[in-house]
Amino acid sequence: MIEFFNLVKQKKISLPDEIISLVNDCKKITFYDTVEQLALAAVGGENRNSFEVKYDIPGKGEITEAVVHRVTNGISANYTESYMRRRDPDTMIVADNFPSDKQRFDDKYGYDFEVLRKETMQWLKEQELAAFFYFAGSEKIGLGGIAIAPANAGFFAMGLSMLQRIIATSELPDSFSIDSVIFVAPTFRHTHFNGKQVVVHRRTKTLHEIYSYNLYPGPSAKKGLYGALLTKGEREGWITAHCSTVEVISPYDNITTFMHEGASGGGKSEMLQHIVRESDGQVLIGENTINGEKRLISLPLFCSFRPVTDDMALCHPSVQRDNGKLAVLDAENSWFIRVDGITDYGDDPFLEKITIKPKKPLLFLNIQSHPDGTVLIWDHIEDQPGKRCPNPRVILPRDIVPGIVNRPVSVDVRSFGVRTPPCSRENPNYGILGLFHILPPALAWLWRLVSPRGHANPSIVGGGGMESEGVGSYWPFAAGKMVTHANLLLEQIIQTPRTKYTLVPNQYIGVWKVGFKPQLLMREYLTRRGNAKLRSDQYTPARCALLGYELNYLTIEGAKIPSRFLQVHRQTEVGTDGYDAGAKILNDFFIRELQKYLTPELSVTGRKIIEACMAGASIDDYNAIIPMSYKYSFLTVEDYENMYDDDPNT
Repeated sequence: MIEFFNLVKQKKISLPDEIISLVNDCKKITFYDTVEQLALAAVGGENRNSFEVKYDIPGKGEITEAVVHRVTNGISANYTESYMRRRDPDTMIVADNFPSDKQRFDDKYGYDFEVLRKETMQWLKEQELAAFFYFAGSEKIGLGGIAIAPANAGFFAMGLSMLQRIIATSELPDSFSIDSVIFVAPTFRHTHFNGKQVVVHRRTKTLHEIYSYNLYPGPSAKKGLYGALLTKGEREGWITAHCSTVEVISPYDNITTFMHEGASGGGKSEMLQHIVRESDGQVLIGENTINGEKRLISLPLFCSFRPVTDDMALCHPSVQRDNGKLAVLDAENSWFIRVDGITDYGDDPFLEKITIKPKKPLLFLNIQSHPDGTVLIWDHIEDQPGKRCPNPRVILPRDIVPGIVNRPVSVDVRSFGVRTPPCSRENPNYGILGLFHILPPALAWLWRLVSPRGHANPSIVGGGGMESEGVGSYWPFAAGKMVTHANLLLEQIIQTPRTKYTLVPNQYIGVWKVGFKPQLLMREYLTRRGNAKLRSDQYTPARCALLGYELNYLTIEGAKIPSRFLQVHRQTEVGTDGYDAGAKILNDFFIRELQKYLTPELSVTGRKIIEACMAGASIDDYNAIIPMSYKYSFLTVEDYENMYDDDPNT
């Protein structure tokens, strides 16, 4: 280790005291420089193709966490426990004294985290360790850091090194800043947390520490570092958005950039997918769940697209272009793609091709594999006989994705995706959204505050009913204050008046099963229109004001979309009574969830919007607060508040 410390000293890198202590006192530590090295470590070395990640747990004996295979297209890891195959939404705990609305460690567990922190460090010192440096973010925007995990958890370290760029020790820049650190101690899940996924965040003025007490990368390697980026943005006044972004090119060479936000399962990765045709070449809009009727349309040509982001986008001030539109840049080095919608060969030819014979080793989770075989992304493992795991994943390096965009892009349309349940007159629910809706900016902000997790969420444990993921849909990963992020989101919306807002369902429109087709058809239609505005007779205020404007008609390449998909109350199985009952569920949900934002720190404009919603505002009321028109230019929240202060009647 003398050579390592000499290198660090030469490059003027300041290591946290805990890291110095671990490096000096642990049983053995290996610093890795590449993903390929970690891929070998994942299976225990170069001459092995299978490995079990197991630990001796006091009082419980030997427990195998995962079975890892080396395959022709990378590394495959399968958890032995079905609970570990999805993210637990209650994973995050905060263990510091900085402002936070999250549950504190000592409040939940009844003792000071410092006690567990010392135990964690002692356990790590007794292990053989794997470590590497990384940069979370993009270019110079983000956080430098170091990850330390038990050596036998190489697959976990590999995943993290792919998601956020690994940096070889010899390539560390001078004065590289260690702003974050991840400590991985999976045995504590069994010894301290009753088998549950727990990730503890401990913030200091200069360091964001993440203690991962489990081996599922979702809440720690991915969302844990997302939380660290959110902390940095909260302190500096900017946001890392929870979204996918794509530049779409129409057959007539129009380019429209979409930013698709939403809670887990809201269709972010799906926004980057191709539309799959039926065997006769048509496109299935949906299938009626009551009578089995199918509705298809013919589209001769699809738009092409260039992916930009898959899940996290930096909205940093340095990339904004002062053009009235929000500019974003990818915050990740690889994408954590859920492939539950791919159940057979041919469901997604693009993703199938890139994952079967990749240019770099990939990491597969929850997908069947055999040593030295080839992992097929439609061959999901089963949680129990006959029940597929709902959260099969692949980590895909963005630099092997064809046509990838590596620069900041200006967003034309910000869409928000909601997983909707079936809705009928007999069984009303909030599945009353049409194919897509146009939202005024004030309503767009409210949807991001509430961020419904929605129906049958495949990504998380539980995932049944309509729960809120909160501000920007990234609140489960943030360590700070909700109202701070609410104000940042509103400021962002007001400062980018040329970006338009839509709302789009997935899974169901009324009684019709539609999957993710609504957002893909919206992408096709709005890209063909380019910057042209919708005709005034094409849209009308929705029957439920929270849904903004609904469409009266929609035609794509001569194919008319039936009105039953645009205005759900026109479905005979739903009617106005079923629709109104669903609207009440939605309104009650909004009123309940928005209460928590009414704190003294909320901006005047934000309070005005929320109070209007609670008073049953119409769409005209929302437009009066923040107009849809570009006329209000670059007014900020402060400008609006000054307007309200000057005129008490506004």
